[in-house]
Amino acid sequence: MMKPARAKPPRRAVPKKPSNSGQKDPVGVYCRVRPLSPPDQECCIEVINETTVQLHPPDGCRVNRNGEFKETQYSFKQVFGTQVTQKDLFDVVAKPLVEDVIRGKNGLLFTYGVTGSGKTFTMTGSPGQGGLLPRCLHMIFNSISDFQAKRYVFKTDDKNGIEVQNEVDALLERQKRDAQPQLVTRTPLSRQRPEPEFADMINIEDSCKVEEIDEDSVYSVFVSYIEIYNNYIYDLLEEVPIDPIKPKPPQSKILREDQNHNMYVAGCTEVEVKSTEEAFDVFWKGQKRRRIANTQLNRESSRSHSVFMIKLAQAPLDADGDHVLQEKEQVTVSQLSLVDLAGSERTNRTKAEGSRLREAGNINQSLMTLRTCIEALRENQMCGTNKMVPYRDSKLTHLFKNYFDGEGKVRMIVCVNPKADDHEESLQVMRFAEMTQEVEVARPIDKQICGLTPGRRYRNLAFKDELTRRLEERGGPVNGEPEEQAVIEMLIQSFPPIPSCELLDSNDDQTLPRLIEALEKRRRIRQMMAEEFNKSVISFRAMLQDLNGVVAAKENIAQGRMTERERMIVSQKTEIERLEKKVKTLEYKIDILEKTTTIYEDEKRTLQQDLEAHQQKLQRQLSDKRRLEARLQGMVTENTMKWEKECERRVAAKQIEMQNKLWVKDEKLKQLKAIVTESKGDRPERPSREKDRDAKVPMRSISPSPVPGDVFRTRGGGQSVQFTDIETLRQESPPGTSRKRRSSETNRPPQIENTDSEWTDVETRCSVAVEMKAGSNLGPGYQHHAIPKRRKP
Repeated sequence: MMKPARAKPPRRAVPKKPSNSGQKDPVGVYCRVRPLSPPDQECCIEVINETTVQLHPPDGCRVNRNGEFKETQYSFKQVFGTQVTQKDLFDVVAKPLVEDVIRGKNGLLFTYGVTGSGKTFTMTGSPGQGGLLPRCLHMIFNSISDFQAKRYVFKTDDKNGIEVQNEVDALLERQKRDAQPQLVTRTPLSRQRPEPEFADMINIEDSCKVEEIDEDSVYSVFVSYIEIYNNYIYDLLEEVPIDPIKPKPPQSKILREDQNHNMYVAGCTEVEVKSTEEAFDVFWKGQKRRRIANTQLNRESSRSHSVFMIKLAQAPLDADGDHVLQEKEQVTVSQLSLVDLAGSERTNRTKAEGSRLREAGNINQSLMTLRTCIEALRENQMCGTNKMVPYRDSKLTHLFKNYFDGEGKVRMIVCVNPKADDHEESLQVMRFAEMTQEVEVARPIDKQICGLTPGRRYRNLAFKDELTRRLEERGGPVNGEPEEQAVIEMLIQSFPPIPSCELLDSNDDQTLPRLIEALEKRRRIRQMMAEEFNKSVISFRAMLQDLNGVVAAKENIAQGRMTERERMIVSQKTEIERLEKKVKTLEYKIDILEKTTTIYEDEKRTLQQDLEAHQQKLQRQLSDKRRLEARLQGMVTENTMKWEKECERRVAAKQIEMQNKLWVKDEKLKQLKAIVTESKGDRPERPSREKDRDAKVPMRSISPSPVPGDVFRTRGGGQSVQFTDIETLRQESPPGTSRKRRSSETNRPPQIENTDSEWTDVETRCSVAVEMKAGSNLGPGYQHHAIPKRRKP
């Protein structure tokens, strides 16, 4: 019998994050205008008031089609002009975020703008003018300086969480970490001095702190620093072993989601810091590893988005106010992310090539993805749609998607450069900033209250002070006496008091028994304490022996490791000497190759100049040739059209003239025919042969059509052209008719007697007309051969 298949358990529903769904705050967008450098440049941005700026196109730029200037105004939560100090900007923008972080809420602050608009200066600052980042660190440590936990009491795990250790584990962790090389050299807080290169940035005179802080909790600060370069995440605090032979490139990190559905960078280095100097030292070491480059618009242009994360862990004290509660549910973790976005840029202005061009493309793509996400959020909130927000299209938006989903406040500082060259880019930045203000983010919830009595810390401190005072009054430890002796004195005072020993009379039988009883109790207590003390001494002695054995074993192991390391050091020194010799040899070869490369580059530059000169010369010749060909082609076309029109005009005139003359000749032929007909009536009838011949002669029409004939003309190219055969016209009138007519009728007009000459004249004129017509059809190359005209006798 088969067992029934087990049904799959239902999928556990994802717990929803508690949030104030009804309360939302818009994204706070602020604008900061950078001063012009040099100040005599043309300015295209004007600050109207505290919340409005106006952009007007520079000279020579027309925005509208009608040629008029188009001035636009944009409103922000607050506008900071060129005279605003770093402190004024911090008090308005970043100070509320720091207060929320200390109260257990998250915050996101990022700077946005085109390249060279002052984003890095706003975030980091310069010597003497500390930016938002050092001021945030200074305010945090100034607020929690008296309530910080010892180092390694809070410990980070690999899943974006914080654990609490007891004091013994924290002590062992400190000893373990002290033996390892650290990212930051730790010194006591009283002896810490910042490095000279950034000492002026964190030397903030106007210190500020959060007044309402939970005094019954302990705090610890962790910092991490990453950059997003070409859509890959790199840890700027990661210590990579240096391999001089085969150096390894930095490894990119991946994004993961923790149990609370918050995004974090897996494997990112988080350093616990205890002062502003130590935290900024960590930041400065990472800043040196950040990718920057020199472009035509900015000498130190950021080629990546940098994210400096300040994580604040806090846990309440126990009921006695002496130790930290180790329950993970009681630990509150808040985070402030300070983002310095790389500036958007146009390659036609920066003239970027190669890797710079690829970097600019990735920067613009990530900023475009950020804009797309903001547009989708705005559309969902204003239109009530459920459009998917493409957070995963970019690492930047994927990392901070929790902030836009209601995990903290979001604030943006739009940095603009008022110079005229950045006008078009500034317009795009202003439009994006104005759209971002319409996005609302859910307000984060307040942290949970642990439920213990407030004031535990100070009550415990007051108890310890009172105990010390009373011990001093009873002869306790004063001026450096050991604390163990004070404890013993306190135990002695806890014994039963000795009753009065005074005997009033000889019959008193109560005083001595009471005294004996009290002394017996003290003796028993002393014996018990002595036995416990002996047991403790024996156990402590055994522990010491075990500890000595462990220490001896560790010393032996350490000695073996030291010997092995010394051998490794000797071998490494030998290898270093060999590599140094090799380096010197390679440097010498490199010098030779550099000189050879310089010579070749000079020759290459000269040849390129010659080649460019020849190419320019050929280009000029080709352009001249094309212009000449176009000119000649135009002249040929113009002459061809001119001669075609002239030939058509002449042919048309000749046709009209020949038609008129043919009409005249037709009239004359009619008259001649009439005369011939009359003469036939008077003459006797001709023989039958003549009749047959006359019958064969066709009648001539009024307007005879041209008949193909045997007369040809010749062009210059050797082509033959066929013309009309005129002999047909001769056949209409039999030969000798004019002579017969002249002999029989002498009283006729003289023009009829010259029939042969007139026919010859008609033949000549018709041949000329046909020849001109054929010449016009044959083209301008046809050669007209004139036929000499016969004169009438």
